[in-house]
Amino acid sequence: MTPDRLVLPQFVLDGKDRCEPIDAMPGRNRMSIDRTINECEQAMSLGVRSFALFAAIDPSLKTPDAREALNSENLTCRAVRAIKDAFPECCLITDIALDPYSSLGHDGLVEGGVVLNDETVDILAPMAVVQAEAGSDIVAPSDMMDGRVGGMRAALDADGFTHVSILSYTAKYASAFYGPFREALDSAPVDTPDVPRDKKTYQMDPANAREALLEAELDIEEGADILMIKPALPYLDIVSMLRAETTLPIAAYHVSGEYAMIKAAAERGWLDENACMSEALTSIARAGADVIFTYAALDYARLWRDGLP
Repeated sequence: MTPDRLVLPQFVLDGKDRCEPIDAMPGRNRMSIDRTINECEQAMSLGVRSFALFAAIDPSLKTPDAREALNSENLTCRAVRAIKDAFPECCLITDIALDPYSSLGHDGLVEGGVVLNDETVDILAPMAVVQAEAGSDIVAPSDMMDGRVGGMRAALDADGFTHVSILSYTAKYASAFYGPFREALDSAPVDTPDVPRDKKTYQMDPANAREALLEAELDIEEGADILMIKPALPYLDIVSMLRAETTLPIAAYHVSGEYAMIKAAAERGWLDENACMSEALTSIARAGADVIFTYAALDYARLWRDGLP
């Protein structure tokens, strides 16, 4: 389980020389682009060469129609260009979903208390092109709208970005383990009567395993290059099941809540952080994940350099 199989998620802020600790994710920060570039350099020296960017958009730029997502000068696109200028050899993965840009906090457009599928896909497809133009290597739709992989593949190919891959969040469950992430991006659904309070209408039921097979089949038919399961540890059975069903690469997301639990228990002296984090990531790889998104990427890479616990 080598560090080059890990992807480090990064939270990017506007401004310069900014670093804001994320309380619920010890050791991780929201950082300005210049600080993010510094962390990329550190990661690459440790063998971690892939980064997933998540933009903490200024609230003043968030609107119900998430129009900032299509701005070629938005924070995500500026971060991609800057990081690629500094490290053209790194792999940048950019998130495709509307919740960071939406004032309503949902991955899709909302109208009359309903999250609109097809109308959202009509925005996600050009959003993928905008990020590809900035230099993204892999676009990663995390929204769970039906048909979005096919829409993005068609839009990317039409604009000459046949080389840009699609990492689809194929089995993204409506999990309780996402809390620290939503704190980091301030992206939780707003609490108003005309907006759904959760994302259960488009994310998957934690009790449903077989739906993952259907979602995988659809994503493969639409042109996905990598299939993602999120979260990882509570869904190792899904990782294993999809590994057995496809020859495509499988990714798994060791999410913020999974990371925070180990960190919190270690802070209290209840667990050995290094041993437990290493065991957790190894178990995800053992279940069949070729690629692991984890906030512990730097921690694990240092352990690997030093011989592991």
